[in-house]
Parts: sequence; structure tokens; C-alpha cells
Amino acid sequence: MTDLAIVNTRCANLASVVFAFERLGVAPLVTADPTALRAAGRVLLPGVGTAGAAMRELERLGLPGVLRELTQPVLGICLGMQLLTRESEESARNGLNQPGLGVIDAPTRRMEVGGLTLPHMGWNRLEVTRPSPLLEGLDGAYVYYVHSYAVPVGAATLAQTGYGQPFSAVLGQGNFYGAQFHPERSGPAGARLLQNFLNLNPQASEAQG
Repeated sequence: MTDLAIVNTRCANLASVVFAFERLGVAPLVTADPTALRAAGRVLLPGVGTAGAAMRELERLGLPGVLRELTQPVLGICLGMQLLTRESEESARNGLNQPGLGVIDAPTRRMEVGGLTLPHMGWNRLEVTRPSPLLEGLDGAYVYYVHSYAVPVGAATLAQTGYGQPFSAVLGQGNFYGAQFHPERSGPAGARLLQNFLNLNPQASEAQG
């Protein structure tokens, strides 16, 4: 059994994510094999591109059902976090939002930032709103973002960031977690988040409240 499997979505920049874990002394398995994903101690879901393209690739690989049924800690990063939610306004068609995996009970919306520019790109500050082992040592840390869609602050929010208005920077519900920023591009703070994820108790889960 591997301690960490990274879902090979074929549309994510996997090399930088793999390298970030290798710097922590971990050699992750990059795979789309359902048996390997179920057996892994932890699973990471990366993502770049659009919600529609990423979900179509997961469906082509036969993975949505597999991912929904995982019981070990799962972390979605960047678009991967948004894929964990119920739906996304990105890739909406005929007035219907793009369905997500639905393991975190929240929507993904296009950001409303007033006169600020989109995408939200660059370094911004984390504000921890609910204590979690995933965020140990990260309150007030600066992390790197590139996104135009975000999850509104809600019951699953563990940390938020402000850009025009607050949005969810980190989510947690049950054994599923999400980070909107790019930990692999966020220096020591990003490395700390990934190490915290590796340190999670495999039986640990986030309760909504």
C-alpha cells in the first residue's frame, strides 16, 4: 500500500505537485487505477483547466464513483478542490451548472470582486476560521492563488481569504479537504499544508458545525 496516491486526471500539471511531495521525502504514486486509489493511505486530487473538462476526464476514467466512496483523507487542490463541491458555475451549459463530485456540500461560484481584476492571481493571506490539523501553523500565512471561481464561505470553510469579498481558501467535510491555492507554488506555507496532510490520522475527519 502506498501512503499517497495522486489522481492522474491527465489534465493537471502533475510534475510540480509530485516534486513538492518529493521535497518532503515522499514518493507519491500517480495513478488512475481504482484499486490503487482505494488502497492508498491518502489521495490527492489536483486540477488545472476548467471544471467541465476535468469532470469529463474523471468520467472517462470511471473515477467519480470511486472518489466519492473513498474513506481515507482526500485533498483537492486548486480546481481539484472545486471538483469536490456539488456544482460549479464554470462550464455551465443551457442554464445548468457543471455537476461536481458532491462530497463537500457547497457550490463553486464565479468570483464577484467589484473593480478588482480576474483571475485573482498572486499572494494572499490565510485566515483560519475553524481549527483543523490540516491548518496547523498556517493562520496568517501567505499563499499563492490563480483562479476566477471560488467557494463562498460556509459550513465547510476551514480558512478564508479576501479578494473583493471573503471566499473559502480551505474546506473540510468528513474525510474530504480542499485548498483553493496552489500549495506547490506557495513556498514554506504550501509545504507546511502538504506535510500537515501527510500527518493526518487516516481515520480523522472534519465535522461540519
